[in-house]
Amino acid sequence: MMDLTEKTVSQEYPYKGRIINMRVDQILLPNGQPASREVVEHPGGVCIAALTDEDEVLFVRQFRYPYHEVVLEVPAGKRSPGEDPLECGKRELKEETGACADQYLSLGTLYPSPGYCEEVIYLYACRITSSGESCPDDDEFLEVERIPLDKAVEMVLQNQISDAKTQVCILKLALLHSRGKI
Repeated sequence: MMDLTEKTVSQEYPYKGRIINMRVDQILLPNGQPASREVVEHPGGVCIAALTDEDEVLFVRQFRYPYHEVVLEVPAGKRSPGEDPLECGKRELKEETGACADQYLSLGTLYPSPGYCEEVIYLYACRITSSGESCPDDDEFLEVERIPLDKAVEMVLQNQISDAKTQVCILKLALLHSRGKI
């Protein structure tokens, strides 16, 4: 089997920000030839597909500046460095929707753009056991919406939900739900 590993020779940081860092690595390709790689460093995130007793999924609508549009997503948030992914997810679900659950099911991880970004998103699902008031961060403006799971799957298939982590969460949740796992 061929060794596909690229070896890092040096790293330079042309930008360090509050949320992301940008670095340029000089590398050696598997054949020994030099090349460079641009990498966005990000602490990662967590999202939760939260299901009600009526098999509705909680969504949030919020303006996403890079796309200049309001995007429909499952509740999600950025992890602090070293933060436990599940604890981050529980916090974000409570902050954004006011919902809590007794049990959470890992749906795995997602690499949103592995060609240039090292971000990892942790995916979870839960069945809501209690609801209260949401308390979004001061810079978060969002609306909570409940959508039946079957309709959410159709929305993914009809390209009415553009967010990748939300698409994956909804499709995994629907499959597990059909198997009686949640």
